[in-house]
Amino acid sequence: MAMIVNIEIPADDLERAKRFYSELFGWEIKTLPGRNNYFIITSNGENSVGGGLIKRLRPQQTIINYIDVPSVDEYISKVETLGGKIIVQKKPVRGAGYFAICSDTENNTFGMWEENKNAH
Repeated sequence: MAMIVNIEIPADDLERAKRFYSELFGWEIKTLPGRNNYFIITSNGENSVGGGLIKRLRPQQTIINYIDVPSVDEYISKVETLGGKIIVQKKPVRGAGYFAICSDTENNTFGMWEENKNAH
């Protein structure tokens, strides 16, 4: 079964959002080396979901949930067949995997994630 494995939370003020989520949920939020506008979120406990706190790029940008899939390419095809749209085509995250961002038939945005340590 496909599971949510990652979330990205956009923020206008990264420090304010970092403080809010850290204090509210006890999340650990650290700077990602080499990226000023991206913080890594880690939560503790069983079945915890990781994520990122990112600089908001456009006013309507909302939280994106990433769902683990065995093949981003295969699922891109399924999204299109079922009437969804691809917003961001498959992109690599070096040494971690591949992602794509899509919208469903109701115009909700979500991401797909394929773990692959050989991604480049």
